[in-house]
Amino acid sequence: MAPEKALFRIELTRKALKDIEHLSSKLKKKLREILLNRVAVDPYSGKKLVGDLSGYRSIRLNLQDRIVYRIDEENHVIYILRARSHYEKL
Repeated sequence: MAPEKALFRIELTRKALKDIEHLSSKLKKKLREILLNRVAVDPYSGKKLVGDLSGYRSIRLNLQDRIVYRIDEENHVIYILRARSHYEKL
């Protein structure tokens, strides 16, 4: 199955890059697949967050970890803020 055509560019914050360093190689691969085949193609498929995290979305990476991101519609960019924690301080 060929990957979908990305409609949004993905950018990782420093905090997200640091989170990714701590992931296992299996989770890094899963993260890459989710970002390229789901988030970049349909960023609104993630769970809409509320409260202090209003304006952000998340997708489960595993039972404990989430990918937290923000959509910049004007520039067609997805900013990945976290890739490990469960809504810890952004």
